[in-house]
Amino acid sequence: MTDDALFPPDWADRDALIIEPSGVRVTFGELESRSNAIAHLFRARGLMSGSTIALVMENRAEFLVISWAAQRAGLYYVGVNSHLTAPETEYILRDSGASALFTSAALLDIADAAAPEVPHRFVVDAFGERSGWEELDAVLGEFPTNPIPDQREGDFLLYSSGTTGRPKGIQRPLAGGPLGSYPDPPGRWLRELLGFQAGDVYLCPAPLYHAAPLGWSMGVHRSGGTVVVLERFDAERALDVIQRHRVTHAQWVPTMFVRMLKLAPEIRDRYDMSSLRMAIHSAAPCPVEVKRAMIDWWGPILFEFYSSTEGMGATAIFSEEWLRKPGSVGRPLLGRPLILDDDGRELPTGEIGTVWFDGGTSFRYRGDPGRSAAVVDSSGRATVGDLGYLDEDGYLFLSDRRTDLIISGGVNIYPREIEDVLILHPAVLDVAVIGLPDPDLGRRVVAVIQPTASGAVEVDELLEHCRTRLARYKMPREIRFTEQLPRTPTGKLRKHLISDEPS
Repeated sequence: MTDDALFPPDWADRDALIIEPSGVRVTFGELESRSNAIAHLFRARGLMSGSTIALVMENRAEFLVISWAAQRAGLYYVGVNSHLTAPETEYILRDSGASALFTSAALLDIADAAAPEVPHRFVVDAFGERSGWEELDAVLGEFPTNPIPDQREGDFLLYSSGTTGRPKGIQRPLAGGPLGSYPDPPGRWLRELLGFQAGDVYLCPAPLYHAAPLGWSMGVHRSGGTVVVLERFDAERALDVIQRHRVTHAQWVPTMFVRMLKLAPEIRDRYDMSSLRMAIHSAAPCPVEVKRAMIDWWGPILFEFYSSTEGMGATAIFSEEWLRKPGSVGRPLLGRPLILDDDGRELPTGEIGTVWFDGGTSFRYRGDPGRSAAVVDSSGRATVGDLGYLDEDGYLFLSDRRTDLIISGGVNIYPREIEDVLILHPAVLDVAVIGLPDPDLGRRVVAVIQPTASGAVEVDELLEHCRTRLARYKMPREIRFTEQLPRTPTGKLRKHLISDEPS
């Protein structure tokens, strides 16, 4: 390694990555040399600072290795949800302007169908032959493993849906500074708030294409820690991994808590959790009784933060505070939360309104200046449309995560996208997609269908219609029928009335 190395030479033999259950390991020395070689590949293919690459792959070591190569080459890197269909993936690749795409043999068919316009395409496994694709290892042999001479900090560019149902790229301006100048809020929070030290071990049980798993894993690497990545979440396996790897910090969504709590007591008691010093959770509101049960089980080591991919602000709360303020998502960690009414006036303590943040991170929705302008006011305050209130001590409580958004298993699901698919069925006159309470997922996706006068239709037929057009996690878990959906005279759907209807 050289003075321009991302990771210090004395870390070279430590594990940077462990993938479970496959057991694949990558040391810091290997992460340094391999990310350097890929950065040289970027430059050889004409990708300079500000260019964009995309990754369509499952949780595996190459996801983070390639992300680090893009980070040190000053690129934007797009983690594409690996469960999307080819048309959904193609939209993101086209909208992001990706110049290179990396995928795995398992997802090659979807990536191939989605990427006709991407000029540089690589597979991280041996895959035989496919026109237009190169095997990454075969290409990298010709490139050096020392740093490129023009290293610059890059950033991720991740997608979440907007009000139209189309995914929106959340793009932050590149600072373009030298390595080490990246703001890295997760790394700072780990070190300064959560006691993370070089040599500690972090468990990532969630998909790396999400902002928190990706950002926090890279923050762990900057802090000299080992990231253990689950290929997919399994409740008992997570406990086993904590015990075997002596995990010190782990990040969760509430659905994972539910599934671990539902394990038989004799299974839960089988595993030693004593190494775990901090359990971080976010992504969805955690039911009060679920969080209380986790604190009873693991002790007061839960740390909850509320934020968004946009990075417009954040709050956080430790267990001791939460036990005094059950249900709160904490006090300011980034920016300052404000509760405003629909006219932009600040509301008094305890009154519910829209949550805005002042002083957070700058961002824009790629290719959608109208959407960007709609969430940032003339004073620079920003919102994602969540509702909540502040108590007398400045603690934030959320009342809803956007009016129509469904958070199922910690994943954001946007009803409009599903509605736009179902309305195309010839027997559907009108449709509304809502989220109803679910003991496991938090909310489940329910489609309420108003058929045409002559449109007799079976549930299986509607599900099959959706199956070829939507990712599996977006599929309705229940379909109901109604004679008339409640709309206002102006055509606005009154979804809260649908939620009150019996099943």
